[in-house]
Amino acid sequence: MQTNSSHKLHVAIIMDGNGRWAETRGMPRSAGHEVGADTVRSIVRTAIGHGIGALTLYAFSTYNWQRPEPEVAGLMSLLRHFLLVEAPELRRNGVRITVLGRRDRVPLGLARAITAAERATAGGTRLHLRIAIDYSARDAILSAVADGVTAEALAERLGTEDVDFLIRTGGDQRLSDFLLWECAQAELYFTKVQWPDFGPAEFDAALADFAVRTRSFGAVPAA
Repeated sequence: MQTNSSHKLHVAIIMDGNGRWAETRGMPRSAGHEVGADTVRSIVRTAIGHGIGALTLYAFSTYNWQRPEPEVAGLMSLLRHFLLVEAPELRRNGVRITVLGRRDRVPLGLARAITAAERATAGGTRLHLRIAIDYSARDAILSAVADGVTAEALAERLGTEDVDFLIRTGGDQRLSDFLLWECAQAELYFTKVQWPDFGPAEFDAALADFAVRTRSFGAVPAA
């Protein structure tokens, strides 16, 4: 799915609801994160099938460091495992991986897995999979700004591009410090479906909703 012949969609997803999904089923929160990783795999495959150009996933916020230490440690381990295991398959499927956010606070093993995954998949051209880990949009903007900087130069310093469509699962309706600059003209889609249950059918429904929206970017829509 594309907006026109020359522009491939950039879809961003705030993957929310893993812990609550597990708790409502009498399971530890870590189980929700593990099932959520499976959901990532299916959504990436669906994105490739739709011809989406970039998919940015919010995996771990800067604010998530406030969660209980065992949960944080489990998430760090799960992210490392995901990158190590999935990178070869993603490379074969033409997917390029880029990780956004700070790298000085994550465990060394995860930092090395990030570097290895980015290097291994650097040649991918079918889909740009961007994973936000220890990410804060405000921090990203603050680290990029300088006197006299242009919008184009700032976007380059942020290492990103404009988002067309932002999806948030789990029921909350806020951006949570995710891609604030990039979402200036993004269409927003909020669903109560929690991330582990957000499969290809739900993704297709969200994309179908986006497809019928009129994007005028402040101009008068064409009659």
